[in-house]
Amino acid sequence: MTAAMDLLYSDTERELAAALADLLSSRAPAAEVLARTEKPETYDLGLWRTVAADVGVAGLLIPEPLGGAGASYRELAAAAEHFGAAVAPIPYLGSAAVATAALLSAARGAAGATPVSPAAELLRRLAAGTLTAALAVDAAARPGAPFPAGARIAGPGSAGTARLRGTIPAVADALPADVLLVPAEGVPNGLYLVEATAPGLHRTPVVSLDMTRQLCDVSLDDVPARQIAVGAAAERAVDAGLTAGAAVLAAEQIGLAQRCLDMTVAYLKERRQFARIIGSFQALKHRLADVWTMITLARAASRYAAACLAADDPDAPVAVALAKAACCEAAVAAAQECVQLHGGIGFTWEHPAHLYLKRAKASAIAFGTPSAHRGALAGLVNIPAPDA
Repeated sequence: MTAAMDLLYSDTERELAAALADLLSSRAPAAEVLARTEKPETYDLGLWRTVAADVGVAGLLIPEPLGGAGASYRELAAAAEHFGAAVAPIPYLGSAAVATAALLSAARGAAGATPVSPAAELLRRLAAGTLTAALAVDAAARPGAPFPAGARIAGPGSAGTARLRGTIPAVADALPADVLLVPAEGVPNGLYLVEATAPGLHRTPVVSLDMTRQLCDVSLDDVPARQIAVGAAAERAVDAGLTAGAAVLAAEQIGLAQRCLDMTVAYLKERRQFARIIGSFQALKHRLADVWTMITLARAASRYAAACLAADDPDAPVAVALAKAACCEAAVAAAQECVQLHGGIGFTWEHPAHLYLKRAKASAIAFGTPSAHRGALAGLVNIPAPDA
């Protein structure tokens, strides 16, 4: 029997969280995030550079020999909670989590130890905060799904290169990316690096429910690409990226849910109706108690998923599926209650409550819906399907 995992926040995680809380309170207040959603460029790239390079979030998962912090998913998940609490408009999820995890998987040698070329240089640049990357898959793709079929290998190039064609819809965090990691169908399948400025590559913004994490369609017309991984290694790399995305997004949803609960409790303590503080009404207390219970249970699932990924535990697929389902439902419930219990002001554009609801709903679809993850659990834990 394996030893029980410690799910409490470590000193390092608390220190990182405190630093991010201070930074985000000054650089990403709700009013500024809301105002940015009305601009053509919704991402705050200045904030991202600070978070990536100065705070070092971009290199948390990257080993020290490649310039990273040599930390783990536990630290990245702790950071993600604060990004969710601020609905921060930065591409940390696509770059520091999804693309980095895919590259780390692709770069492992046969012994599974130290990353090797060709991904090593990319990881060094990611760790330094000078490069932003995104995995070019549909935002709704979930771990364990078939290999993405949006792009295909149109023709071989010189050694280790190819030309790609195809269209990949609704890619998250691709607009501010310097490079894209593109899964491409072929014989065999492969994972390819495409420069954002490559001829034939087009990124078209689409109307997104959550404008703090905008989506775009990616089209490729004979785009030159460099091979990162091929065959089974490419498939493992893509799945590693999707798994990291689901786990880190679950942690983000916890931070969002907690912020919604905190905002609502604070409002109910000061708003008066019928000559009473409305927070004294028992019906409202019960509604918030239900939200608190959901968040507490979901936080345990999120912490366990991050701990499993950090320890390379074989239970990680189960833990991530449970976390993504539980955390998304908690976030949506908390955001809905935040809007409703703020009353009339909660339904206005000027109040940030709608930012949280939109992020919660959009994130519930990303990397697999709660129902999709629950549906996958039967196979993951070897429960026979019901008879037809």
